[in-house]
Amino acid sequence: MLKNVVAVLLDGVHPFELGVVCEVFGIDRSDDGLPVYDFAVASAEGPTLRTHCGFTVSTPHGLERLEEADLIAVPAGESYTSRDYPPALLDALRRAVARGARVLSVCTGVFVLAEAGLLDGRRCAVHWHNAEELSRRHPRVTVEPDVLYVDEDPVITSAGTAAGIDACLHLVRKEQGPEVANKIARRMVVPPHRDGGQAQYIERPLPKGPCDTVGEVLVWMEEHLDQEVTVEQLAARAHMSPRTFARRFQQETGTTPYRWILRQRVLLAQRLLEGTDETVDSIAWRTGFGNAAALRHQFVRALGTTPNAYRRAFRGPQAA
Repeated sequence: MLKNVVAVLLDGVHPFELGVVCEVFGIDRSDDGLPVYDFAVASAEGPTLRTHCGFTVSTPHGLERLEEADLIAVPAGESYTSRDYPPALLDALRRAVARGARVLSVCTGVFVLAEAGLLDGRRCAVHWHNAEELSRRHPRVTVEPDVLYVDEDPVITSAGTAAGIDACLHLVRKEQGPEVANKIARRMVVPPHRDGGQAQYIERPLPKGPCDTVGEVLVWMEEHLDQEVTVEQLAARAHMSPRTFARRFQQETGTTPYRWILRQRVLLAQRLLEGTDETVDSIAWRTGFGNAAALRHQFVRALGTTPNAYRRAFRGPQAA
């Protein structure tokens, strides 16, 4: 039963990520017939903590408050990706999971759970910006950089700030049903469930290194995304055999010509959906997908959401 919830803080905590946990579990909504959680904020580093915004947070609760919690939430914080964590906190988190409690992280709070060893052999979510660092520091963890949250019960991890809301509401839905989760979401004026994953928010990736032999072809490909081209045609532009071109392309871009073009077409569609009023059919033609159905299919495969939903997310419902 989800009843006793604690948010545990370290110095440099991010107020918004803390606020996410407080908003879902720390507000008395019994006037709406919703459950009331026994909620507390506990500190792992003394009664007064500095937030990364410069003001302080005080709490009378220390790590002893974690011992009775059904859920321990770890919000994000400054330098959580590289700092040392109090051994007593890591021990308390391990004890909690061992006795059957759940732990939940928001954004870089996942680094605390990883340091405690709670993610070894498990999948987890993290903000896409921190995915590579988490994988490097904790190779036994399977990082899912494209998703909003991962439920590897009893460990739940979420990506960026708003994904913490998604993860908290997911847990409420799982434990207390969709009606409770939907009512909380309605009070918060947020969707009870969001489509898609982080892929729709990731900035356009840059090449990892110089493309010495296929660079000019890449420029040409990007300028002609609306055209159908073959590896043979691209190889001829690079003055190589198709086999040599395909090998060089893979070495210098990390992917195949087909996948590179597909990704660039999706990226162009994203920019047009964000910045223009063009119809989805027009965008499909401009990006080389040919028709709206093909664009939608590839968009969902790449980003986990539809073109219209993506446009609403970035431009508001009136733009759909």
